[in-house]
Amino acid sequence: MSWLPFFIYSAVCQGTPLLFGATGEILTEKSGNLNLGIPGIMYVGAISGVIGGFFYQTSVKTVNPVLAILIPTLSCLLGSFLVTLIYCFLTISLRANQNVTGLAITTFGVGLGNFFGGSLIKVVKSEVPYIALTKISKYFKQSLPFAKNLGWFGQIFFSYGFMVYLAIAIALIAGFVLKKTRIGLHLRAVGESPATADAAGINVSRYKYCATLLGGMIAGLGGLYFVMDYSSGIWANNGFGDRGWLAIAIVIFAVWKPHLSIPASYLFGGLYILFNYINVGTAMIPILKMLPYIVTIVVLILISVRKKRENQGPASLGQSYFREDR
Repeated sequence: MSWLPFFIYSAVCQGTPLLFGATGEILTEKSGNLNLGIPGIMYVGAISGVIGGFFYQTSVKTVNPVLAILIPTLSCLLGSFLVTLIYCFLTISLRANQNVTGLAITTFGVGLGNFFGGSLIKVVKSEVPYIALTKISKYFKQSLPFAKNLGWFGQIFFSYGFMVYLAIAIALIAGFVLKKTRIGLHLRAVGESPATADAAGINVSRYKYCATLLGGMIAGLGGLYFVMDYSSGIWANNGFGDRGWLAIAIVIFAVWKPHLSIPASYLFGGLYILFNYINVGTAMIPILKMLPYIVTIVVLILISVRKKRENQGPASLGQSYFREDR
C-alpha cells in the first residue's frame, strides 16, 4: 500500500480545480442561473493569470514572492469577472437563454485562451508549443516546510500549495453563508422562487448578478491553480481538458451543497487518474477513464428516483425571471 499516500496526494491535486469550479457553480445555481460557461470561464481565468504572470516575470530580474502570487491572481480574477459579466448581462438583463449563452461563453473562453496563449508562445519564439512560468509557479507550489518530516501524514495533509487550502476554505465559507446567514437565505429564495423573493422586497437582479459574478471568479481560480500549481506554470493550448464539465457534474453529485463538493471533487480527482494505478489491459483503460461520468449518471438517476426535495436543484434553475409575469 506504499502507493496509497501518493495516490491520495494526486487525487487532491487533480480534484482542486474541480472544487473551485464546483463551488463557483453551486453559488451561481443557487441564484437560479445555470452557467454552462464554467469551462470557458476557467479557461479565461487561467490565461488571464498567465498573461499577468508572463509580463511580470519578463519585466523584472528578481521575482518578488508576494507580487508573483498577487499579480497572476488579480489578473485571473479580473479576466473571470469580465467574461462572467458578459454572461450576466445576456441572461439576467437581456434574459437570453441560459443554456445557449453558457455554451457560447465556453466556446468563446476556450478560443480566447488559445488565441492569447498562442500569441505568447510566438512572442517568446518558443520551439515547443507551450510557455513556462517556472519562476512564478514555484511560489504557488510551495508547501509547508515541515511536511517532509511527517512521512505519509505530511504528504497527504500538508504537502500542497496554498491554493488547495484556499479551495477548501472557500467551499466551507460558501456552505456556511448559504445555510446560516440572511444573505444565503435571500439567495436561496431567489433561486427557488424569484417572484416570491421580489414580492418580499429582495432585489432579484442584484442577487443573481452578485452570486454569478462571484461564482465565476471562484471558478476562474480553478484555471489558475491548474496552470500555476498542477502544471508547474506551463501553459499549453487545449491543455485544460474536460475539467470544467466535470466541475459542473460535481454540482449534481454534491446535491448543491458546497461542503459536499470537497469530498466529491477529490473522489472525481481520484477516478480521473485511477487508470494510472490499476494494472489492467489496454482495452480496459477507456472504461476506467469513463468512471467519473458513469458515477455522475448513476447519481443523477438515484437523485431523480428518490425525488427528495432537499437533494434537488433550485426550482427556478435555468429560468429567466420576468418581473412583469409576477
